Amino acid sequence: MPETLYAYQFSYWKRPVIKQCFPNSKIYFIERAEALPSASTLVLWGMCRVPAGVDEDVQVVRIEDGFLRSVGLGTDLIRPVSWVVDKVGIYFDATRLSGLEELLASGDFDQALLSRSAKLRARIVASGLTKYNLGAERWQRPDGVHRVILVPGQVENDASLAYGAPGERTNIGLLKAVRTGNPDAYVVYKPHPDVHARLRAEGQNEKDACRWCDEVVINSPMGDLLMAVDEVHLLTSLTGFEALMRGKLVTCYGQPFYAGWGLTTDIIPVARRLRRLTLDELVAGVLIKYPLYLSRNGKQLITPEQALDELVSWRAHSRKNPPWWRELFRFFLRRI
Repeated sequence: MPETLYAYQFSYWKRPVIKQCFPNSKIYFIERAEALPSASTLVLWGMCRVPAGVDEDVQVVRIEDGFLRSVGLGTDLIRPVSWVVDKVGIYFDATRLSGLEELLASGDFDQALLSRSAKLRARIVASGLTKYNLGAERWQRPDGVHRVILVPGQVENDASLAYGAPGERTNIGLLKAVRTGNPDAYVVYKPHPDVHARLRAEGQNEKDACRWCDEVVINSPMGDLLMAVDEVHLLTSLTGFEALMRGKLVTCYGQPFYAGWGLTTDIIPVARRLRRLTLDELVAGVLIKYPLYLSRNGKQLITPEQALDELVSWRAHSRKNPPWWRELFRFFLRRI
């Protein structure tokens, strides 16, 4: 990274994390594009638009949450242990290339990296780790059911749907499609945790989800739930990648970053993704080569393996249910 970076309109709680991401760079936090010099590097969050008037010689770098994030929600302002930094695009934008897609399409995965990837994946599965690591109630698979499909809900106004789902973009639409195409399956729907926490808006007619599935599951840990189902059908949810790591069949109705590499059934294929990847190659790119991992001490970058250590310890010492003050905190967050 350059010696100097300009981070545009970042909230105060993210600023220490940005400094941790770029320990060797001087970072200026700016609110107006006029403060940006020519030939500089501009840091943006997610799909934030490049401000009007920015010179063409300014390099844009985008930051987003990583795939093993925390014990708790980002919307609760829980500090992350993983962010991604992308100089090309951003991983959930299927309309154009991203640094992750370039890495997966042409990256070199040697045997040492693949061995590391396999061990990392095995540990993630064995420990039940996922992006947010929430939930306290173990889900019981119904007796006598031979095929269970999990449908994970998403936040319908999220950028991953706007830029990664060229067809259906609603949870109810997805559920209807899954039910119509799989009338004999037992369909389980899990609302997005941000929606359940009422920190993001409920989807269009999402309250009617029970009409199109056999069961709505709220508080089961995603890692446990994935081990109990046979397939996952989704729009662009990260749950599909988490399911692939656990050997589950995954059907994508959108175009998430892990679709198009020969590991998923793709309703709307990504034409430019032609390379066939093994699961360990995919995991190596997504979890080892692409993200940054941030120690919870707020001071240094760490390895993926060290991040797993911290997540496992964090989860073990966290309460199974949110503390009493969490809902009061959310009350104020909803109004902000």
